[in-house]
Amino acid sequence: MSTLKDTLTQATKDAMKARAKERLATLRLINAEIKRIEVDERIELDDARILALLDKMTKQRRDSITQFEKAGRAELAAIEQAEIEVIQEYLPKQLTETEISNIVSSAVKDTGANSMADMGKVIAQVKPQVQGRADMGAVSKLVKAQLA
Repeated sequence: MSTLKDTLTQATKDAMKARAKERLATLRLINAEIKRIEVDERIELDDARILALLDKMTKQRRDSITQFEKAGRAELAAIEQAEIEVIQEYLPKQLTETEISNIVSSAVKDTGANSMADMGKVIAQVKPQVQGRADMGAVSKLVKAQLA
């Protein structure tokens, strides 16, 4: 079993003992999604795949916040934000914009990219380095800026 999965399981138990309902609900969502993927694909997820899943869950919640704010539902946006905060506890430390820019610059140089047609090559090289540590939307914008 992966260490991140063990950590999430222990955090769920701790939240139950502490009677932290909101935190427990979010941790149960994470564990349920991990279990769903494991059952569907008949595999045991490793830490890299769990990080990708947590990253995806964070992105989904950011999208939901945007939609809730447009609809004037601040209370639902606040719930989603609280879930993001719990999820991010299990993601690695986020990269600064400077660090991301340096990774992108290095990838552009390594791949020999010189136009927007080469964006896929650059993203393919950058993604494993920033997975779970940066918003891919922001990374994509930096790649576009450097290739433009």
